[in-house]
Amino acid sequence: MNTTENLRFNRSSFSITNLKDEDAEDKTYWLSRSPSDRLIALEYLRQVMYGYDPNTIRFQRVFEITKFPSS
Repeated sequence: MNTTENLRFNRSSFSITNLKDEDAEDKTYWLSRSPSDRLIALEYLRQVMYGYDPNTIRFQRVFEITKFPSS
């Protein structure tokens, strides 16, 4: 299961603030979150920035050596 599956962006919540005030508020908010919440948010941002397609996930390659009977 993808950990970012349940995340949704709330477009109804918006505010305009000074950039200096916003930086302090952001830092306070993220310091109040648990480390696992921060990692989930980081993974979400990574997927948004670089794209995520579960269909392109690759399986690990496994090689098997077999001997064919000589004719």
